Amino acid sequence: MNVVLNILVSVQMLTALAMIGLILIQHGKGADMGAAFGSGSAGSLFGASGSANFLSRTTGVLAAVFFACTLLLAYFSHSRPTGGGSLIERAVVGTPAPAPAPAASGPASQIPTGNAPAAPASGAPAPAAPASGAAQIPTK
Repeated sequence: MNVVLNILVSVQMLTALAMIGLILIQHGKGADMGAAFGSGSAGSLFGASGSANFLSRTTGVLAAVFFACTLLLAYFSHSRPTGGGSLIERAVVGTPAPAPAPAASGPASQIPTGNAPAAPASGAPAPAAPASGAAQIPTK
């Protein structure tokens, strides 16, 4: 299944790039008036009016392939089973809950200090640093 998805994504990218190139090559609607007065499009590679038909048909075919790849990618991504829930719920489930910090005795231990926490005078271990990242997200 992974190989099919990789092939579909690569085909979609190639058709998108080819469509961008073909659309940029094509002349606008106002370019036909200049060709009527001799701007030189009659001597083009595809003939007098062949380039417009060839490029527009090729762009249409590439657009159909791009649309089909988009629909198939949407179908395969919807049919793939996921873990369920949101990304945040899956991240919280995968991380263990932080242990509560031991409470230090005395009113001096409740005063916040600078960047480096001071060790309590009673010889108890220093409180743990606050958790960061996904451990800060509250659980239900």
